[in-house]
Amino acid sequence: MTVPPTNPSDQWKKTLVPANSTIVEVIRNLEQSGLQIALVVSEEGSLLGTLTDGDIRRGLLRNLDLNSPVESLIYRSPLVAPRDLARETVLQIMQANKKNQMPVVDENRRVVGLHVWDELMVPAERPNLMVLMVGGKGERLHPLTQNCPKPLLQVHGKPILEHIIERAKAEGFGRFVLAVHYLGHMIEEHFGDGSRFDAQIEYLREESPLGTAGAIGLLGGRPEAAFVVSNGDVLTDIRYGELLDFHYRHAATATMAVQRYEWQHPFGVVETNGMEIVGFEEKPVLRSYVNAGVYVLEPEALDALSPGDHCDMPTLFSRLKARGLRTIVYPIHEPWLDVGRVEDLERARNPAKKS
Repeated sequence: MTVPPTNPSDQWKKTLVPANSTIVEVIRNLEQSGLQIALVVSEEGSLLGTLTDGDIRRGLLRNLDLNSPVESLIYRSPLVAPRDLARETVLQIMQANKKNQMPVVDENRRVVGLHVWDELMVPAERPNLMVLMVGGKGERLHPLTQNCPKPLLQVHGKPILEHIIERAKAEGFGRFVLAVHYLGHMIEEHFGDGSRFDAQIEYLREESPLGTAGAIGLLGGRPEAAFVVSNGDVLTDIRYGELLDFHYRHAATATMAVQRYEWQHPFGVVETNGMEIVGFEEKPVLRSYVNAGVYVLEPEALDALSPGDHCDMPTLFSRLKARGLRTIVYPIHEPWLDVGRVEDLERARNPAKKS
């Protein structure tokens, strides 16, 4: 029996992009199609190659920017299926090659469809623990946080922390540990054991602030698998499941999500060698990666922590690196906002409003 592409109607056509597309155009394509792949085609509709989220992230790590062409990132030898291939054979090939998608082409290699592994259309259950750091005082948000912990500040009718938990739940996470300190009793009263949110929630109680990593040293039982850690004031469209999968694929001990940050120098820069002028650059744009406050850690990372001692996450990563363990970054292009200041909270509440 032959099998039509698994995605309904003509949805696969949304994945088609021309070879001269830019990175930002392909990102938009991936978001709009929801099929986790872009099919690069010629003007005649022939398949030239594929692009995935992972290809885009590798390009960003090579210092390409969002307006760079994707030509150098295209995977030009994708696995394809003829349109008369039997369903059982399609599934066997995709499973054997660990493919989530497989383009369907005709005898002239023109794209006529796309096979999508059905199970991936529904979030897989993630048994991995998620630890949320929610013990900070939020001093830059005073007076709003004088009688309310920052994670309980409202955005669109619900607390910041509730948005984070709901997003993680939508991706299959169901076990959470909240590291509380400042006004922690209010957070515990709101979330309880998690049953109201169809989740399992437990608490780590810091007697004194232990930093962005120190609190996880208080975990009562060592996690059996990699676990996600997130600051409790980060609103982002990052896919926690994809972050976890990226961590596994690259066999890392610790993975840090990073956000690209650009800053334009307000003055023309003079390049010198001693007293000699060697060049000029007018108001250059400086680019770097900043810590996005979301991480994945293997259980062995806890060996670098001493229970009760203060430790920030960059320090933990440095300790792991010094021990010869693999620490990597996961560049994110998704919307991201660290709600640390009053103006950040206003941006979260009114996304269209310029800061």
